[in-house]
Parts: sequence; C-alpha cells; structure tokens
Amino acid sequence: MDVLAETLLGDGRTLTIVEPTTADADAICGVIREAFGNRPPVDPPPSALAETPEHVAAALAGGFGVLALVNGTPAGVVIVSVDGPVAGIHRVSVRPGFQRQGIASALVEVALELLTARGVAAVELVARAEFPQVVAWWRRHGFIEVDREGTSLTLARQLPVRVAAPTAEDTQTVGRRLAAVVRAGDVIIASGDLGAGKTTLTQGLGAGLAVAGAIISPTFVLSRVHPSTVGGPALVHVDAYRLGSFAELEDLDLEVSLDDSVTLVEWGAGIAEGLADDYLEVDIRRSLDPEDDTRWIFLTPIGERWTAARPDLEAL
Repeated sequence: MDVLAETLLGDGRTLTIVEPTTADADAICGVIREAFGNRPPVDPPPSALAETPEHVAAALAGGFGVLALVNGTPAGVVIVSVDGPVAGIHRVSVRPGFQRQGIASALVEVALELLTARGVAAVELVARAEFPQVVAWWRRHGFIEVDREGTSLTLARQLPVRVAAPTAEDTQTVGRRLAAVVRAGDVIIASGDLGAGKTTLTQGLGAGLAVAGAIISPTFVLSRVHPSTVGGPALVHVDAYRLGSFAELEDLDLEVSLDDSVTLVEWGAGIAEGLADDYLEVDIRRSLDPEDDTRWIFLTPIGERWTAARPDLEAL
C-alpha cells in the first residue's frame, strides 16, 4: 500500500493514510459495516450494512480508496469513483473506537487532493436527511445541496485547479496570468502558511493588472489600495491575519471599492467569504520535501462566475 500522508493524533498514536488494493477488501468491508452499524437505525437501512468484500474489491478496481491506519489498525476508509470530470465519494466510514479524532476529515482531504491531481473538476455524494449532523459536517467541508430525492440529498462541490510553481518567479507568473482572468468586482481569498507565497502571487497579480505602488504584505495597515495605471480595476490588498470575524473585516469599508476593484484578502479563509457570493479560493502549499522549493497553488472556483472561468484557470 502506498503511504499518502502520516501524522500524530492527539493521544500520540500515529495516523497513516494509504491507498489500499483489492487485497484489503475484507478489512475495508469490516470497517464499513462497523461504522454504519453504529449509526441510529433508519428506514430503509443503508446498503452499507450489507457491504461485501467482493463489492469493495470491484469498487477499488473501478476507482480507488483511501484507508486510515492507526498504529497499523484499519480505522477508517473512503471509496471514490471517477466518471470523467465528476467523482463520487462513497462509504465514508470511521470505526466507533476511532471517531472524533479528525480521521474522517483527513481521509476526505487526501481523497480530494488525489482527485485534484487527476484533474477532476467536481465531486458529489449522497447523504441522508435523517442525519442532519452528517449533512452539516459535509457543508463545513464546502459541499452544497444540488438535488434531493425523498430523504436522500445529493451534495457537491467544485475541486481546485492545481498549478505547480517551482520558484518564486513562477508564483509571480501565475499571478500575472491570473490578472488576465479577473475583472472588477472579483474577490480572491488567499490562504497558506507563513512564507508560502501569498504576497508573491499578489505581486504578480498587481503587475498583470498594471497597478501603482509596491505590493508588500499589508499586515500592519490591514489594507492597501493600488490604483490602475492603465484605466483598469484597482487592486485592493487586504491582510486579515489579525482579524477575528467578518464584522471586523466590514470595519475596513471594503464595500466602498468592492464593485470597481479586484479585492484579494490574505488569511481570509473563514472570514472573507461574506464579501461576495462568488469568489476564488487560492491555497498555496509548500512541497513536503524540504529540499524542494515547489509551491502548489490550488485554485477553487466558488459560485457561477468562477465556475464558468474554470477553463481559464486550468490554462494558467
């Protein structure tokens, strides 16, 4: 089994996430049955309770799985099907003794990253309305309801476009190319660790938009307005690192310039989403190899405006 990720749980045990093979079908079937059997009964009962190793093996052969091991013991699983640009998430399961430790979130995050690397555009799943806490959990992970049939809800979300930036200059180049995609009124929410390259990307965006002024981190002034030198939209560069809520962001009076500018908010995840119904999420991550300086830029379109612009993002 290929190791996809590894971390420590809060109790000191090691969580290892691997990609299983069909030889692991028996163990996976046991995890699924135990996890779904621990849920309150519903009518009709979930088909997962009758899961078989043969069905699991066929699902893995047609798609792939993500298996969580805690100190080597199977603890959780996600099975993924892929049908062209759309993927399906199935049988999200964590055994009762391993729940409430973030294992399901870790599994889904790895599964979504694998799908992003494969160029999949969107993912969907079916959840039962009888389990509102489960539906709420998926909503917190960016899924929205797109269909409903009886008590079965279809939830879906767009997946990021992944762009490699081996050097800081490449990160700036992505920003300059993004400038050809944005227009007045657009909101960009940028995330990433310290030094990941959020400001570097913004510098490229500003160069592409031909705005005035040096673009540096606005940490201490919270926001800077860079007017266009060519009659285009201004760039409003915001740093939300010291802000704790959308209300504090509103105090910056960004709505005054929102319609006429491109607004980029660093550290804006969880805070700046209220600025617009449509926005572009940008998440910049370093390579896991300390010897590799590559940044991976994940661009997630939110809303109709950015979903329509996905082909342009894929061309970056």
